[in-house]
Amino acid sequence: MDAMEEELKCPVCGSLFKEPIILPCSHNVCLACARNIIVQTPEGETPPQNRCSSDYDYLDMDKMSMYSETDSGYGSYTPCLKSPNGVRVFPPALVMHRHCSITCPLCHRSVSLEERGLRGFQRNRLLEAIVSRYQQSRAASVKCQLCDRNPVDATVMCEQCDVFYCAPCQQRCHPSRGPLAKHRLLPPAPAQAGTAQPAGASARKQTTCVDHETENYSMYCASCKTPVCYQCLEEGKHGKHDVKPLAAMWKQHKCQLSQALNGVSDKAKEAKEFLVQLKNLLQQIQENGVEFEACLVAQCDSLIEALTRQKAKLLTKVTKEKESKLKTVKDQITHCTMKLRQTTGMMEFCLEVIKENDPSGFLQISDALIKRVLSSQEQWVKGALEPKVCPEFALTVNTDPLMQSILQLDFTQNKDGQEAALLKQMHAGDQKEEESTGAETTTVPPAPLLQLEKCCMRNNSATLAWRITTVQALPVEGYVLELDDGNSGPYREVYVGKETICTVDGLHFNSSYSARVKAYNSAGVGAYSKVVVLKTSDVAWFTFDPTSAHRDIVLSNENQTVTCNSYDDRVVLGTAAFSKGVHYWELSVDRYDNHPDPAFGVARINTMKDMMLGKDDKAWAMYVDNNRSWFMHNNSHTNRAEGGITKGSTVGILLDLTKHTLTFFINKQQHGPMAFENLEGVFMPAVSLNRNVQVTLITGLEVPKSIM
Repeated sequence: MDAMEEELKCPVCGSLFKEPIILPCSHNVCLACARNIIVQTPEGETPPQNRCSSDYDYLDMDKMSMYSETDSGYGSYTPCLKSPNGVRVFPPALVMHRHCSITCPLCHRSVSLEERGLRGFQRNRLLEAIVSRYQQSRAASVKCQLCDRNPVDATVMCEQCDVFYCAPCQQRCHPSRGPLAKHRLLPPAPAQAGTAQPAGASARKQTTCVDHETENYSMYCASCKTPVCYQCLEEGKHGKHDVKPLAAMWKQHKCQLSQALNGVSDKAKEAKEFLVQLKNLLQQIQENGVEFEACLVAQCDSLIEALTRQKAKLLTKVTKEKESKLKTVKDQITHCTMKLRQTTGMMEFCLEVIKENDPSGFLQISDALIKRVLSSQEQWVKGALEPKVCPEFALTVNTDPLMQSILQLDFTQNKDGQEAALLKQMHAGDQKEEESTGAETTTVPPAPLLQLEKCCMRNNSATLAWRITTVQALPVEGYVLELDDGNSGPYREVYVGKETICTVDGLHFNSSYSARVKAYNSAGVGAYSKVVVLKTSDVAWFTFDPTSAHRDIVLSNENQTVTCNSYDDRVVLGTAAFSKGVHYWELSVDRYDNHPDPAFGVARINTMKDMMLGKDDKAWAMYVDNNRSWFMHNNSHTNRAEGGITKGSTVGILLDLTKHTLTFFINKQQHGPMAFENLEGVFMPAVSLNRNVQVTLITGLEVPKSIM
């Protein structure tokens, strides 16, 4: 019943309907509320200022003549925020004129009042009866009238005070002693709560005509959609209308309503089942989420455990290397100390011999001493006075690939996972088939089997491995590895040789490459393997390239930080080469002294390395100092822009090879206009600087949305 309560509330006062009337739009309002929402139409006369509102009978207002032939019957409706339910309410004095209308608070349609006023609207007695039954059913539980918040059911009612109490409030406010001892406490009854059914409401009463109060409704006008009486038909108001017996239309409309309710009931049933499905889905999502989180934590923990074990192994190697170096140095110290003691003793003895004045005695031993001294001198050769080990450890751990793999660790799409599993199953089936026919002697090599567990992508490099699964009469002489262009284009040969593993560098970023391999021998070329699809990294990871840098360039921090030994500008390139896609990287200014003007941009691999970037036609750059910047290509300076760099600044480079443009940024803000257009070919990140500047390369960045 609580769900139905909203249908039984007046849209004006928000309470249960009292004497509801039906507006022409089929909505209902209380009769008293209808009086409050009557408004004066623009055609009405201005009320006399000397007329007091008390001169009019507010309760008989619906009996006044308020009909206006010029009123259209429809108008705008503007709710008043000061009324309790958003409905404009006027005092009686403003509606005591001939031209008035009433606006539906739900659909905002306005209709002019006829001569009879509100009496022209039919009373909705069916709705009245339903409200009455609802009140009776709800009155079974009477609430305490003295509870401050959330009143509970009353347990007693004082006959003298006419107040309902719950047990705690009765003990606190109405004790059975003193002056209140004589009051009679009764069990709460619905009639006592003021919710009893109105007198006569329970008995069915046939509705009388609004226009003819002595006549009952007996017919139904289908044209006007309203019940009519016999006298209405006699007066000819519905002469040409489609009039039918009231009982027949009652049964027909009941049948139509029942059929419509059956359809709504089916939809409600489906909605309930859907709600159950959604609740089950919530539970499944919760359970699957917990399970997936536990699985992910277990996978990450296994990686951490493996990394911890590998770290222990590496530390053991470092310890062994350290102990070996320490032992070598200690042995060299012991040996050198002993030889030095011997040499010192011999030198002291020789000095004492030289002090003697006996020539014959001196000459007796001088030859032997000279030979000993010369022999001792020969022992202190250059190699003997150099350490046998260096303090540096010749152990290098390259964590960049692992770090890139960790940063790129993400969930794969289900579709891709299913395709990969299907591909593995296909390879497994081919392997079994080839092994079952291995005894048969063939001439040309069979199709190689790509080993998916060894195939991988790292940055923009692809590593592929394969093998032959059967032994042939003629041995395999070599293999041919083919890749497409990363855009579903034709295949091209990238490797021919005897190796069964190959790494292909310089691929496009954010591209999917299809690869296949075939074997050949003296009898001919065999069939292709199954095609495997490998996707390159979405973003570029790269460092500065020491092999192509100028000799004055100084690299550190695993080739990510660069400075220079010279006061002249020197160029260093990055290890990545771009010919497709959109790429963004940054350089952080670590040191900036004496206001130099480093240059940032892109270049061909054969650009000049001993001058500022952009001096030749193979580089496109922006050079900048602490106050301003210029773009430069082929020694042409353009687009001076105010604003420079200092220590801690960040310079960003956006290379868009889809639009063939180059744009520069300082501290995440675009610096100057678009620098260069119509860029075609292969470009490498480039920087030129001198010893007054040090910058650090930041790669693996996605293009910021603010830039795009």
